[in-house]
Amino acid sequence: MFSRLISRDTKKVFSIAIPAALKHLVDILQILIDMLMVGMVSVSALAAVGMSMQFMMIINVLMTLYVVGGNALISRFIGQGRKRRASALLYSLAVFAIILSVFVTIGGYFGSESFYSWMGAQSDVVEQGTIYFKILSLGIVVIFIDNLLYNALSAAGDTKSSLYIKLFSAAINAFLNYVLIFGHYGFEAMGIEGAAYATVIAYCFNVAAYFVLIKKPHSKLNLIPIIRKKDLKRVWNVGWSAALDRGVSSISFLVFVSIITAYGTAELAAYQVGLRIEGIAFMPGFGFAIAAMALVGQNLGANNKDRAYNMGIISGRIAYVFMGSVGVFLILFPEFLVGFFTTDKATIVVASQYLILVGLAQIPLAIMFVYSGALRGAGATKITLIVNVFSLWIFRVIPSYIAYKMGYGIIVIFIIMNIETLLKGLIYYYIYSKRVWLDTKV
Repeated sequence: MFSRLISRDTKKVFSIAIPAALKHLVDILQILIDMLMVGMVSVSALAAVGMSMQFMMIINVLMTLYVVGGNALISRFIGQGRKRRASALLYSLAVFAIILSVFVTIGGYFGSESFYSWMGAQSDVVEQGTIYFKILSLGIVVIFIDNLLYNALSAAGDTKSSLYIKLFSAAINAFLNYVLIFGHYGFEAMGIEGAAYATVIAYCFNVAAYFVLIKKPHSKLNLIPIIRKKDLKRVWNVGWSAALDRGVSSISFLVFVSIITAYGTAELAAYQVGLRIEGIAFMPGFGFAIAAMALVGQNLGANNKDRAYNMGIISGRIAYVFMGSVGVFLILFPEFLVGFFTTDKATIVVASQYLILVGLAQIPLAIMFVYSGALRGAGATKITLIVNVFSLWIFRVIPSYIAYKMGYGIIVIFIIMNIETLLKGLIYYYIYSKRVWLDTKV
């Protein structure tokens, strides 16, 4: 009955967004389970794995080079009914990803000890981290290919297959953590080394499953061994600004965290706890951003600009409802949520204040997620680069630094963060409504 009341376009949005959101949730749960199991080994092992995520943020910048441009072009080819051209581009991007991964693997393997030392880690964390990241570096090629195939299939409109693959992969990862970290079923306890092997093996499963999937004729995409330099250049024209955006945003985030760190341990812990909880709240926004990216790109490929625009509007409206509802929950029950992560009273107080404020910002955050995703799907990454860099530095980082130097409390920093989110959401709403981005050439 309900399905008859919603439009075909709305159903299309849901069919892409829900599996993407659930996969994002599984990603978060897998990280939490990893951290929980590694934390049972030692504090230094937990710190080493946590710091490795900072290094992966840098590596993600490199993946953005070919992923975002690839998404924009693949979705357009699918919209034009050119599955063969999209599949050939996927093959080209896979070759590029493999070549790029070789350089990253070499840098990660031989530079892992230096990375941890540069971050100021203590000797025991450096030792544990070097072991972990060397093994992880050897699996960079499968991490790159996994990321590419997931994003390419999402751009083509298939997020369900990725969800199913991720569910099996997460289960494999958790089981291998149990076996290899602690030593079960005849295996010796390997500690943090076992966690690294479990992660790499899980990624290998992902890639194997994706290859089985794309070999099937009915798959949204296949692999066709044709390399077109023209298409790779088009990917680069979109991808470089997206990668720069990701890189500058990562640096901005690190600077912002350093300001919070200056307030003290309780404030930093509260922010980290709040960020983890908010990460789960991001789930609907992430899903509808993927839907907007794919459907906007596909309809621009089909030369249907009005429908492309409406797909973003539909995705945004649904995201407002979902994330607004999550925001109400964050505002009403902050202490309850924070209590799952810590029993420290000072941390609970600050983290609860954080959650109340971000709860108020969920609707502008939904606007930012969905409309920036739609613009990237259209290939308008230069616009998102300018908006994100300007907003983060002018509205968040610099005002936060000034507030800290003037002696204001941590709550003011959180308020500044919320104001920046609101302003960025309004900017994206204005840009989206002007429709100029619909004419972006890819």
